Amino acid sequence: MELRVERDALADAVVWTARSLPARPPMQVLLGLLLEVSRDEQGDAALEISGFDYEVSSRVRVAATADEPGRLLVPGRLLSEIVRSLPAQPVTLRLDGTRVVLTCGPARFTLPTLPVEDYPSLPAMPSTAGTLGSDVFAVAVGQVAIAAGRDDTLPVLTGVRFEIDGDQLTLAATDRYRLAVRTLPWRPADGALTTTALVPARTLAETAKALAAGPEVTLALSGTGSPEGMIGFEGLGRRTTSRLLEGEFPKYRSLLPSETTAAAEISTGPFAEAVKRVALVAARNAPVRLGFSADGVVLEAGGADDAQASEQLECDWQGTASDEPFQIAFNPQYLLDGLGAVDSDTTTLSFTGPTRPAVLTGKRDADAVGVADYRYLLMPVRLSG
Repeated sequence: MELRVERDALADAVVWTARSLPARPPMQVLLGLLLEVSRDEQGDAALEISGFDYEVSSRVRVAATADEPGRLLVPGRLLSEIVRSLPAQPVTLRLDGTRVVLTCGPARFTLPTLPVEDYPSLPAMPSTAGTLGSDVFAVAVGQVAIAAGRDDTLPVLTGVRFEIDGDQLTLAATDRYRLAVRTLPWRPADGALTTTALVPARTLAETAKALAAGPEVTLALSGTGSPEGMIGFEGLGRRTTSRLLEGEFPKYRSLLPSETTAAAEISTGPFAEAVKRVALVAARNAPVRLGFSADGVVLEAGGADDAQASEQLECDWQGTASDEPFQIAFNPQYLLDGLGAVDSDTTTLSFTGPTRPAVLTGKRDADAVGVADYRYLLMPVRLSG
């Protein structure tokens, strides 16, 4: 078998597919990328590149010319490193016994193959559930995935919860210290569809980012009678499937306050920059302290025996009539994550008390459609004394 493919298309496809290869696979063949050449009814050839680790599968199709259909399995990470370094010329891959000869201009590589007959069958794409704009989807996933946990001993918190209710799609994630929720419209295949799914946050974030350049994303879900939960995403000639996480996601809606006692509206950019500056003197895991009043907000960090920093900013404060500033403290990185996710020039921080969670939202206007549909709830750090 011999095939010829454009260097940029091959590099893009290989690098994207290889990103999900497992570091410690249960089988050595899972370290490989499956290259399959097929022909359509018109006789045109296409190259499909696939990776699989029994949890996540990735496939992408690129145009190619080939002398015959066939399939081979090559070491994925090695191939990824090679194609990224190739000159901007067409690439030829030729199977020579148990080895693959790759040539590109003056460059020539010979790679071993893995036993393709031992490679497991990739899962089929589940049934289509609906579609939505890829750019909107990428933004929504980015806003929510930041709040997902990274502790694999609590797998249910490492996921993003999908809630589908007709033409509304809600994404939610929490690591117990913050909660991010985004609701957005989408186009369901069945207008009466109501279901939930828990998707691994890391896989979701990587997939949404990779599909952002296309016009739309197709979301697919396994039926209720399926033996195991599966979700799929397709767009831009790429397809990813992932097993769903199991477990009971926290009942997060009860955490979102129905009313607030105070609120501050502040310019997002200057506030974020001030948090970064003040946090420079904060010890590891130490909070940044915020004092809100009619005069604005004062940011402080550091202790009496350590370096200290403070900065005052203007803000629109609607709080209690007390002469004392409203004092609250946050993990600075968690606060910065929320400020970066609101995607608005102005951020509103809503409070119910100095020891109760605060909610960050963006300001809805004609140029920021959907901003009000995002909420970032952040637990405060208790101040001693």
